[in-house]
Amino acid sequence: MPSDERIGPDPTEIERRYLRTVPDRALLGQMLMVRMNGSATPELVRGARDGEIGGVIVFPPPGQPEEELRAEIGRVQEAATAAGRPPLLVAIDQEGGEVKRLPEGPPDSSAPELGENGDPAEARAAGRATGRYLARLGINVDLAPVLDVPSTSASFMTSRAFGDDPRAVGELGSAFAGGLEAGGVIPAVKHFPGLGRAVANTDLGPSELDASEDELEDDLVPFREAIAREVPMVMVGNAIFQALDPRAPAALSAAVVGDLLRDELGFTGVVISDDLGAGAIDAAVSEREASVAAARAGIDILLFAGTDDAGPAHEALLDARDRGELSRADLERSLLRILELKRSI
Repeated sequence: MPSDERIGPDPTEIERRYLRTVPDRALLGQMLMVRMNGSATPELVRGARDGEIGGVIVFPPPGQPEEELRAEIGRVQEAATAAGRPPLLVAIDQEGGEVKRLPEGPPDSSAPELGENGDPAEARAAGRATGRYLARLGINVDLAPVLDVPSTSASFMTSRAFGDDPRAVGELGSAFAGGLEAGGVIPAVKHFPGLGRAVANTDLGPSELDASEDELEDDLVPFREAIAREVPMVMVGNAIFQALDPRAPAALSAAVVGDLLRDELGFTGVVISDDLGAGAIDAAVSEREASVAAARAGIDILLFAGTDDAGPAHEALLDARDRGELSRADLERSLLRILELKRSI
């Protein structure tokens, strides 16, 4: 994990006091985001209350009334705040088009439709409408927009992308992200360093990309644009990039997270993994190993989109800390980035 002091924000006095008193169990809990199927289950309430989770990703069941969803989110959020924990990050995949967990809500246009029109003002308006809608439900993070640039029509990201022009994708995606922020929701651009060349869906199985570093430079253009506009959150994908790190999926790679995203591109915000329970990760390592590898690579928030049980990941991180594989200083830097992000919700 990178240990450069410049990577973390300067703590406020409140955060300094929190760092002096927070036990490792609660510190590590802030790094974990798990699944919420539209209801505040006892497991989620307990995890929020005890500080063993720092966020949830919401998958509302079909037809769930908005008022009910808002109330359930409020219950798990209240469990955290009543116990003196930082507020939870409540995330959702609301890209538009085929990935839209709340189908009745905005955005009304998919990324390809916005890309065809090519109007940044329209993309920003779509993001703002989406942010306002999600914020009313208590959702404070949208895992969007997609900044992947398909290099072939066979790419599994084609139907979710703004187009195949890297600069246009950067401009439109950054506009959508800015609209989300204007609407009161944190955007998380994805899937760094770019899944546009991937044919195999990383949710289902492994994907290895043999593009050269020069070819990958085009894929990085939208992310460079978003970072220049100070996007607060970046999601790292699960493909293996042979030119960057032939041994590990991107979300488990210090070469991708630390060397490229942090050092070369200068990103200082929060880094979230793609689903660490996905097929591409499962094909490489166990869930326990993935948790530790992601944290060591420099991931701040470890996403588990398939389970509401943070226990295995939490215990794996605690064991790794006890073995000296994770340093308190590096974990604190992740915590500070997360707390700084949470100031905005």
